[in-house]
Amino acid sequence: MKFSLGFLALVSSIALAQTATSRPPITGISHISVYTSDAAAAQHYYAEIVGCEKRTDPENPQGVRYYVNSTQFIEVLPLADKSSPDRLDHLAYKTTNAENLRLYLKSKGVEVPASVEKASDGSRWFNVKDPEGNTVQFVQPPARPQLVRAPNLVGTHIIHVGMLVHSQEKEDPFYRAILDFKPYWHGGMQPGRTDWVSQQTPESHDWLEYMLTSGPSGGGIQEVSQHQLGVLNHLSIGVVSMSKTYDTLKAAGRLAPPDAHSQLGKDGKWQLNLFDPDGTRLEYMEFSNVQKPCCSDFTAPNPSPSE
Repeated sequence: MKFSLGFLALVSSIALAQTATSRPPITGISHISVYTSDAAAAQHYYAEIVGCEKRTDPENPQGVRYYVNSTQFIEVLPLADKSSPDRLDHLAYKTTNAENLRLYLKSKGVEVPASVEKASDGSRWFNVKDPEGNTVQFVQPPARPQLVRAPNLVGTHIIHVGMLVHSQEKEDPFYRAILDFKPYWHGGMQPGRTDWVSQQTPESHDWLEYMLTSGPSGGGIQEVSQHQLGVLNHLSIGVVSMSKTYDTLKAAGRLAPPDAHSQLGKDGKWQLNLFDPDGTRLEYMEFSNVQKPCCSDFTAPNPSPSE
């Protein structure tokens, strides 16, 4: 059977349009990328204190990766701008098809690069900017991710990442309307105030947490310090038992002030904070709440250790 060139071109254009307007799955958090002013201190923290497996960075030869599992990691980059208090480079999410996601975002009016990049491990990725100018990366993991050997990890799933957000109204059209992130929970330090807004990635229970600082409970922050940014721009590793996590870290000498205690969060989940040498916060958090959360109910299932 023969087809005219015009017919074949029409079929091709329809297929491209369908690809461009259909969002491929976004299957959870890939990584957080942070800067360090002291590579040796960062290595001691992420490899010895947290217990990650250190590897070279197939995307950036200047960087180092500390793996939590085969497709989730912390990327650590050398600090380029020593005058900046910000230690966050970008947050990244996994997708099943980076190129199709790039085309989808382009069809929605998002400025995208001309093509995806390919890292030396076979993964594919590209960066965009969200409405507040934060760098967002989408990663298609390699076809056969390498297993992680990290026996000292006390948790093996990055369940959420958080970042400073000035306006939920400005960010929601990108994360919720275009990317289809799902509402999960919101709350605040004071009744009637909203400091944190969480939304899960479309095809997983991992979530992004808006750290709304117009200031804690709307009090206002005129100038955000490096310490404050490290608290706001953070990652969280899920654990089944906070008491067991605490005992394990303490017995191994991996806790030091101000990381010496666990606490019950406003969402009803036990948590424990550690800080890397440049102040980026790692929040160990139980997968499920043990009491009713303040402010709002959970509107989606909690993540689980098996995800």
